[in-house]
Amino acid sequence: MKAVARWVQDVMFVGESGSGHAVVMDGAPEAGGRNLGVRPMEMVLLGLAGCTGFDVVQILKKARQPVSGCVVEISAERADAVPRVFTRIHVHYRVSGVALAEHHVQRAVSLSAEKYCSVSVMLGKSAEITHDFEITAAG
Repeated sequence: MKAVARWVQDVMFVGESGSGHAVVMDGAPEAGGRNLGVRPMEMVLLGLAGCTGFDVVQILKKARQPVSGCVVEISAERADAVPRVFTRIHVHYRVSGVALAEHHVQRAVSLSAEKYCSVSVMLGKSAEITHDFEITAAG
Protein backbone atom coordinates (compact mmCIF):
# COMPACT_ATOMS: atom_id res chain seq x y z
CA MET A 1 0.00 0.00 0.00
CA LYS A 2 1.05 3.54 -0.62
CA ALA A 3 -0.21 6.97 0.28
CA VAL A 4 0.96 10.54 -0.19
CA ALA A 5 0.01 13.79 1.50
CA ARG A 6 0.73 17.05 -0.30
CA TRP A 7 0.94 20.32 1.59
CA VAL A 8 -1.49 22.93 0.28
CA GLN A 9 -1.09 25.84 2.73
CA ASP A 10 -0.93 26.57 6.45
CA VAL A 11 -1.71 23.13 7.99
CA MET A 12 -3.83 21.83 5.10
CA PHE A 13 -2.79 18.73 3.18
CA VAL A 14 -4.46 16.71 0.43
CA GLY A 15 -3.95 13.02 0.97
CA GLU A 16 -4.13 10.57 -1.91
CA SER A 17 -4.40 6.84 -1.49
CA GLY A 18 -2.62 4.31 -3.62
CA SER A 19 -5.98 3.50 -5.19
CA GLY A 20 -6.31 7.10 -6.38
CA HIS A 21 -8.82 8.55 -3.90
CA ALA A 22 -8.22 11.95 -2.32
CA VAL A 23 -9.20 13.59 0.95
CA VAL A 24 -8.55 17.04 2.41
CA MET A 25 -7.02 17.21 5.90
CA ASP A 26 -6.90 20.50 7.78
CA GLY A 27 -6.60 21.80 11.29
CA ALA A 28 -8.70 23.96 13.55
CA PRO A 29 -8.15 27.74 13.36
CA GLU A 30 -6.37 27.72 16.73
CA ALA A 31 -3.86 25.27 15.21
CA GLY A 32 -3.29 27.42 12.11
CA GLY A 33 -5.89 25.77 9.90
CA ARG A 34 -9.12 26.91 8.32
CA ASN A 35 -11.25 23.91 9.35
CA LEU A 36 -11.70 22.87 5.71
CA GLY A 37 -11.05 19.16 6.14
CA VAL A 38 -10.91 16.20 8.45
CA ARG A 39 -8.22 16.17 11.14
CA PRO A 40 -5.59 13.43 10.72
CA MET A 41 -6.55 11.74 14.01
CA GLU A 42 -10.20 11.81 12.94
CA MET A 43 -9.07 9.98 9.79
CA VAL A 44 -7.68 7.23 12.00
CA LEU A 45 -11.05 6.83 13.73
CA LEU A 46 -12.85 6.88 10.39
CA GLY A 47 -10.49 4.15 9.20
CA LEU A 48 -11.37 2.08 12.26
CA ALA A 49 -15.11 2.60 11.73
CA GLY A 50 -14.92 1.66 8.07
CA CYS A 51 -12.69 -1.35 8.65
CA THR A 52 -14.74 -2.89 11.44
CA GLY A 53 -18.06 -2.01 9.81
CA PHE A 54 -16.96 -3.75 6.63
CA ASP A 55 -16.02 -6.86 8.63
CA VAL A 56 -19.26 -6.99 10.61
CA VAL A 57 -21.45 -6.70 7.51
CA GLN A 58 -19.43 -9.32 5.62
CA ILE A 59 -19.45 -11.76 8.55
CA LEU A 60 -23.22 -11.37 8.99
CA LYS A 61 -23.80 -11.90 5.27
CA LYS A 62 -21.68 -15.06 5.33
CA ALA A 63 -23.79 -16.25 8.28
CA ARG A 64 -26.85 -15.64 6.07
CA GLN A 65 -28.17 -12.99 8.43
CA PRO A 66 -30.58 -10.49 6.79
CA VAL A 67 -28.48 -7.41 7.59
CA SER A 68 -29.77 -4.22 5.98
CA GLY A 69 -27.78 -1.53 7.75
CA CYS A 70 -24.77 -0.90 9.94
CA VAL A 71 -23.74 2.35 11.61
CA VAL A 72 -20.47 2.43 13.56
CA GLU A 73 -20.16 5.22 16.11
CA ILE A 74 -16.79 5.81 17.77
CA SER A 75 -15.84 7.90 20.76
CA ALA A 76 -12.23 8.24 21.82
CA GLU A 77 -9.97 9.80 24.42
CA ARG A 78 -6.41 10.94 23.80
CA ALA A 79 -3.39 11.34 26.04
CA ASP A 80 -2.85 14.80 27.50
CA ALA A 81 0.86 14.85 26.64
CA VAL A 82 2.57 14.66 23.25
CA PRO A 83 2.35 12.32 21.45
CA ARG A 84 -1.41 12.55 21.96
CA VAL A 85 -2.17 8.93 21.13
CA PHE A 86 -5.59 7.42 21.65
CA THR A 87 -5.82 5.90 25.12
CA ARG A 88 -9.46 4.76 25.10
CA ILE A 89 -11.75 4.01 22.19
CA HIS A 90 -15.34 2.85 22.35
CA VAL A 91 -17.01 1.38 19.28
CA HIS A 92 -20.80 1.21 19.17
CA TYR A 93 -22.51 -0.71 16.36
CA ARG A 94 -26.12 -0.13 15.34
CA VAL A 95 -26.94 -3.09 13.17
CA SER A 96 -30.31 -3.34 11.46
CA GLY A 97 -32.13 -6.14 9.73
CA VAL A 98 -35.14 -8.39 9.93
CA ALA A 99 -34.89 -10.97 12.73
CA LEU A 100 -31.12 -10.69 13.18
CA ALA A 101 -29.83 -13.23 15.68
CA GLU A 102 -28.10 -11.48 18.58
CA HIS A 103 -25.45 -14.20 18.88
CA HIS A 104 -24.49 -13.72 15.22
CA VAL A 105 -24.07 -9.97 15.71
CA GLN A 106 -22.01 -10.54 18.88
CA ARG A 107 -19.82 -13.03 17.03
CA ALA A 108 -19.33 -10.65 14.09
CA VAL A 109 -18.32 -7.79 16.40
CA SER A 110 -15.90 -10.03 18.34
CA LEU A 111 -14.31 -11.52 15.22
CA SER A 112 -13.80 -8.09 13.71
CA ALA A 113 -12.30 -6.65 16.91
CA GLU A 114 -10.03 -9.57 17.73
CA LYS A 115 -9.08 -11.06 14.38
CA TYR A 116 -10.07 -9.34 11.14
CA CYS A 117 -9.95 -5.56 11.53
CA SER A 118 -6.30 -4.61 11.14
CA VAL A 119 -6.99 -1.06 12.33
CA SER A 120 -8.59 -2.32 15.54
CA VAL A 121 -5.77 -4.73 16.27
CA MET A 122 -3.17 -2.02 15.58
CA LEU A 123 -4.87 0.63 17.73
CA GLY A 124 -5.39 -1.95 20.47
CA LYS A 125 -1.63 -1.93 21.02
CA SER A 126 -1.83 1.55 22.57
CA ALA A 127 -5.50 2.06 23.48
CA GLU A 128 -8.12 0.23 25.48
CA ILE A 129 -10.85 -0.58 22.96
CA THR A 130 -14.35 -1.52 24.05
CA HIS A 131 -17.34 -2.50 21.94
CA ASP A 132 -21.07 -2.80 22.23
CA PHE A 133 -23.95 -3.10 19.81
CA GLU A 134 -27.64 -2.71 19.39
CA ILE A 135 -29.92 -4.36 16.92
CA THR A 136 -32.60 -2.20 15.35
CA ALA A 137 -35.48 -3.02 13.06
CA ALA A 138 -34.84 -2.73 9.34
CA GLY A 139 -36.01 0.57 8.04
